[in-house]
Amino acid sequence: MTRTQVGIVGAGPAGLLLSHLLHLRGIESVVLESRPRGHVEHRQRAGMLEQGTVDVLRAAGVGDRMDRVGLVHHGIELRFAGERHRIDFPSLAGGRAVMIYAQTEIVKDLVARRLADAGQVLFEAEALVLDGLTTGTPTIRYRHEGREHTLACDVIAACDGFHGLGRATLEALPEAGTHRFEREYPFAWLGILADVAPSCDELIYARHERGFALHSMRSATVSRLYLQVPPDAGLADWPDDRIWDELAARFEDGGGWELTHGPVTEKGITPMRSFVAAPMRHGRLFLAGDAAHIVPPTGAKGLNLAVADVTLLASALARWLRDGDETGIDGYSDTALRRVWRAEHFSHLMTTMLHVDPAADPFDHQLALSQLRYIVSSAAAAATVAENYVGLSVV
Repeated sequence: MTRTQVGIVGAGPAGLLLSHLLHLRGIESVVLESRPRGHVEHRQRAGMLEQGTVDVLRAAGVGDRMDRVGLVHHGIELRFAGERHRIDFPSLAGGRAVMIYAQTEIVKDLVARRLADAGQVLFEAEALVLDGLTTGTPTIRYRHEGREHTLACDVIAACDGFHGLGRATLEALPEAGTHRFEREYPFAWLGILADVAPSCDELIYARHERGFALHSMRSATVSRLYLQVPPDAGLADWPDDRIWDELAARFEDGGGWELTHGPVTEKGITPMRSFVAAPMRHGRLFLAGDAAHIVPPTGAKGLNLAVADVTLLASALARWLRDGDETGIDGYSDTALRRVWRAEHFSHLMTTMLHVDPAADPFDHQLALSQLRYIVSSAAAAATVAENYVGLSVV
């Protein structure tokens, strides 16, 4: 048996950033990750950072590379009914903007920093059992290098994703009182990475009669694009030529804009769902990031919610472990969930407004167009979108 102050399950951006923020506050932690380091550093996820997320990474001393190679965006473009409309963030949201910087790069930066600081990050260390959650010394039993070990700690932070052990443990305990809130959407996203310079300077969100499309990017030379597809679609149904043809059709604006094609290096299909587990704490087990909530990617909130969770949790744990002040940990779940539900609402709005529900009638289609026209014609409505997109404080 070994001991630390905070045992962290999961070495995604939430777990790694939590470990680093605790280190800056003089709190010890051990991070356990079931996958190899190479897998963790290369799995493709979100890449849009809210202003608050950028500020946290800079303040934590892990934003240097982000500031060198990240792409600052000051707006997004909405396309519908053959029209193009830009939402300008700085003028509508107090000068704030967003940053395009891939999650893979954030993870690489955090892994390098934790190891440089002699932090304990164990890869290929699978958490098996979380025990003693309401005692003074909870434990994590895990398997590493062919042997089982036990990590005793003051607190366990589960940052291990939607399918991880943390939430599953809480849901198996009736006394935890965990409630599930869920919504499944009748479509999915087909996403591709392509080795081609983006065809736009800012993200394009398009609603077309054939479905939604999004043009994003990972860098100045790599494009990230998405198509709305049926939830049962398979990759075999979507050869590269079909994907490019469909993207071009859905982005068509009648103004001569052209989509540049390039080699597709990766593709995948992601279901669209919303999920919240509440509360996000039981005893000395705390959930953060995707372990507690999932948002549809239309609002670009998943990674940003994870950063907000662990920033809040690191501060609360430091006050408790150093000073004996339990105010922060007692209020962690309620405070985090206020932000989560705001993000869920915004993501639901963007999803239902921009996607075409195959089961909807023409009435629903007209409602979606009406909402879009209101946003692009009303400064107040546009400000609501801009403020939510760049990131609101806790409300």
